[in-house]
Amino acid sequence: MTDQQAMLLDQIQSPHQLRRLKPEQLEQLVDQMRDRIIQVVSRRGGHLASNLGIIELTLALHYVFDFTADRLLWDVGHQCYPHKMLTGRSDKFDSLRQKGGLSGFPSPSESEYDLFATGHAGSAISTAAGLAWADQKLGRTNKAVAVVGDASIVNGLSLEGINNAALLNRQFLIILNDNSMAIDRTHGALAKVLDRVRMTHAYSDIMHSTTQLLQHLPLGGEIGDALRHIRDGLRSTVHGEQVFESLGLRYFGPVDGHNIGDLIKILNRLAEVNQPVLLHVHTEKGRGCDYAVEDPCRFHSTSPYTMKDGHAFFPDKTQPTWTSVFADALIELAEKDERIIAITAAMPDGTGLNKFRDVFPDRYIDVGINESHAVAMAAGMAKAGLRPVVAIYSTFMQRAFDQVFHEAAFQKLPVVLCMDRAGLVGSDGAVHHGNMDISFLRPLPGMTLIAPAQESEMKPALELALSLDGPSAIRYPRDEVPTPLSQSCPPFELGKSQLLREGKDGTILTYGTMAEEAIRAASILHEEDGIEVSVINARFAKPLDVLTITRAIASSKPLVVCEDHALTGGFGSAVMELAAARGVPTTNIHLIGLPDRFIPHASRAEQLTEAGLDATHIASAVKEMLQRCCSPKANKL
Repeated sequence: MTDQQAMLLDQIQSPHQLRRLKPEQLEQLVDQMRDRIIQVVSRRGGHLASNLGIIELTLALHYVFDFTADRLLWDVGHQCYPHKMLTGRSDKFDSLRQKGGLSGFPSPSESEYDLFATGHAGSAISTAAGLAWADQKLGRTNKAVAVVGDASIVNGLSLEGINNAALLNRQFLIILNDNSMAIDRTHGALAKVLDRVRMTHAYSDIMHSTTQLLQHLPLGGEIGDALRHIRDGLRSTVHGEQVFESLGLRYFGPVDGHNIGDLIKILNRLAEVNQPVLLHVHTEKGRGCDYAVEDPCRFHSTSPYTMKDGHAFFPDKTQPTWTSVFADALIELAEKDERIIAITAAMPDGTGLNKFRDVFPDRYIDVGINESHAVAMAAGMAKAGLRPVVAIYSTFMQRAFDQVFHEAAFQKLPVVLCMDRAGLVGSDGAVHHGNMDISFLRPLPGMTLIAPAQESEMKPALELALSLDGPSAIRYPRDEVPTPLSQSCPPFELGKSQLLREGKDGTILTYGTMAEEAIRAASILHEEDGIEVSVINARFAKPLDVLTITRAIASSKPLVVCEDHALTGGFGSAVMELAAARGVPTTNIHLIGLPDRFIPHASRAEQLTEAGLDATHIASAVKEMLQRCCSPKANKL
């Protein structure tokens, strides 16, 4: 790349500058953006394949629309890297997903071009419709565009949004970015319809005829009639499967999502259509990067890697991850119990269920990005005598709360919820933290809440959950499992904790993986001040180990309760409620959890420190409590 070429991307500080570029410069800019994304993601990690596939479409959108006035909504938002580079953030792109740097998702605090901080699927059409309805009510003429992936379009909220947006009497453009993939292959009936459209023998003819007709499309009052003629001509060509037209949208496509010139011409015309339109754009996930094209699942959201001889190499992990430990445990239990069924919502790799799928393909179900359906379907399976295990990230389980309440808990059905990415998730940041699952699950009658603290506890925790007659939830983080915290793993008994370390000066009570930091804190206290504290691994947030916890509170010695979860309604709240119910004073209790604010992206270790959940902060909290309680040991500090 020459110096002059290298300057082109760096010169783009605003989308308005795109219109000054010649067609060949636009192609050059695409290549530079693609190179920059690959370079940065290889160092920082992030969503590679999806961003490589949407560069041309992003550039065409910013070329045609003025998103300082017009509205642009990204569904999910992980494909926003090209958008950020074109909206004055290219010089900061190397800070992607780093503490204090650019978020990996749209962020209104970064730019006026980011209207919503999005990280969950399905919301773009609804929020864009809300903006469009408001603009229509207020007499504004600005445009509205929602970019939605083929995996997100089947989400229940997307279909609800379409149902309402189709009633708009103004411009409203939905762009269906169809790359045949979510994180894994897109599943479901609508995905099959899109496959038939995309793979028809006339696909190339459709793209060509659509482009040619739109190039000569008249502007002004006749545009609606002209578009109807195009639609009618395409209907017979595309197998008669016009799902979106039956929902009230004008449908056009599929068109080539990597032809900038054609995209600009098409978008220019569709921007003037005063009715809701869906443009079906076909893109290639991982475009321009051979290894991302060959394995788009692996490079959907990747950790940093290095290249050698055309192959990507990832650093060796010193310990297995919680995800892999869960998958191995589930496979082992499923070998003994044919009732076990594994369900995921478009996250087979992220939840580890791809390993289960390979062993038990007929007992694995991917429902797509439809968490509510996953839980409701699991309830039906449990009612019929199966033992469904629903593996969904904690942050996405929020979307299925009503089904957890009504279909699982209220019916007292044995549905097992396995919540990966619980607590702080690191570089994906606030939109993906799993910091509320205890709060919204704990009030449900009959719900059992479990959190293993070390590798040896995963299988018995899962085994216990599968033996229950009601619903249960197991939470664990996006992290490697710690080195063993104890020499043995006592059997899991409902509502029974485990003593990891014994000490006479106070107690650190933990739930889940915070036990690792608590053990480190206990070592710091011993080595620096001669303070000896017990460390208790609660194992359960519901039901609590009433006897053990009540004794710790009643001892009047410091009790520091730690959790990587919001303090409101969390494990610590449960401890305080227990004390109140037993009439035990709580002046010796100190709760440590996530503060009442959204923790931004950084490494998980940095986030634990920021939240005061690392070993050093826990040790300091114990010493402060010792001073407050005026124990003999405190007088020596």
